[in-house]
Amino acid sequence: MTEAQFRARLIALFLPLALLAGAWGSQLIGGLYPCEMCHWQRWPHYAAVVIAGLAFVVPGRSTRVTLIAGAAAMIALSGLIGVFHAGVEYHWWNGITACSVMAGGEGVSTDQMLRNILAAPVIRCDAAQWRLIGISLAGWNAIFSLGGAGLIALLIRRPA
Repeated sequence: MTEAQFRARLIALFLPLALLAGAWGSQLIGGLYPCEMCHWQRWPHYAAVVIAGLAFVVPGRSTRVTLIAGAAAMIALSGLIGVFHAGVEYHWWNGITACSVMAGGEGVSTDQMLRNILAAPVIRCDAAQWRLIGISLAGWNAIFSLGGAGLIALLIRRPA
């Protein structure tokens, strides 16, 4: 594995870890509750961490490079979801309406389910809860994810 590919592997692991830490920190410490589209952006990062982690333990140079590329693809996917989400926040296009019902489980009355639903915070996907220099968290995720995925792609293709 070349030095550039080693760096790509490190970025493929630590970039999604850092972005997930920021997301969870803003939720648990900052009190910013994620909307459904925020959660959508997290899932590819979870996958990228697992895939990039495998690139540290699986033998074979070509297999490792393939895993790094897979992690980069997951990171890019999160970035694309972030672009879509940011566009919804800036009202450039309409969002996808989520149709979901909170499952009450066995033994939960309809009245209790209704109380649970009414007590839950309403988090809108089309209203950014926080911005830095005019860019929302979804926008920052898009910038870092797409930029990081591009950098990883450049590094794994760099000749030895």
